[in-house]
Amino acid sequence: MLRVPSSIEPNQFQSLSIERADASKMTFVAYRSDVYPERNEVFFEEHAVIVVLEGEKKFSSPTQDLHVRKGDILFFQRGCYSMNESIDNNYRSLVFFVNEKLLKEFVGQHLPLFQSVANTLPGDLILSFTASPAFNTFIDSLLPYFGSRTLFLNELLRLKFQELLLHLLELDTQGQLKSILLHIYEGQKTDLDYLMSTYLLKPLSMNELARLSGRSLSAFKRDFEAHFHTSPGQWIRQKRLKHAHFLLKNTDKNVSEVSMEIGYESVSHFIKAYKQQYGFTPKRAAVTP
Repeated sequence: MLRVPSSIEPNQFQSLSIERADASKMTFVAYRSDVYPERNEVFFEEHAVIVVLEGEKKFSSPTQDLHVRKGDILFFQRGCYSMNESIDNNYRSLVFFVNEKLLKEFVGQHLPLFQSVANTLPGDLILSFTASPAFNTFIDSLLPYFGSRTLFLNELLRLKFQELLLHLLELDTQGQLKSILLHIYEGQKTDLDYLMSTYLLKPLSMNELARLSGRSLSAFKRDFEAHFHTSPGQWIRQKRLKHAHFLLKNTDKNVSEVSMEIGYESVSHFIKAYKQQYGFTPKRAAVTP
């Protein structure tokens, strides 16, 4: 599984970064020409925008199957899992990463644009748009910066970040993106029941779950224990093993397949945890009528 943008490596991507006040760098946009064929699972650590420049590709999330071509634009909410599959060797794209701090600054500077925005968030984690001539002109204006030594590159990229968001809002005719951005700006916390049902079987750290919930790690643990009356680690372990027990009893999947499906990277660790919870090995559970 790839985690982006942290999985981005110089030998795979050309990228442009924005320098932040704390002296760290934020990957703003990366260019890629895919190796064909390619199929991988991607976890989006940041909100991201994919702009298809050439070719075709399939993106599948738990609730969506999207087949994109040149001119298509996808907005991925942070925390989205997507299975990506290349269809041809001509696929090229730009991937923009929408840093949450800069995003909040953008919304704060343009609050009149967010008046009368619906309070409900879209059910899907991926939004789809079609590029306009103005958006294509924006993309063309950005491409020369790759490999450039422009003196004020950092300042120009910050402007390009704002330009990107303004173009997307123009394409957002249903107001779904506006709802997401306003939700983030107001710092609303994600419902814990929804969060845990969505990411229960995913190999996420406690820090990643806390971040997806819109809380600090300590606040996440505190709210979690108040809601579920147990610690996050214990709750996740019990629920995953319960799901494993169901799979072993009701499907033809073997112990290794079940272990992988519920997020255990080590089969031996899964067997040990399963035996501690049920008193017998998963192999026995698989053959017990």
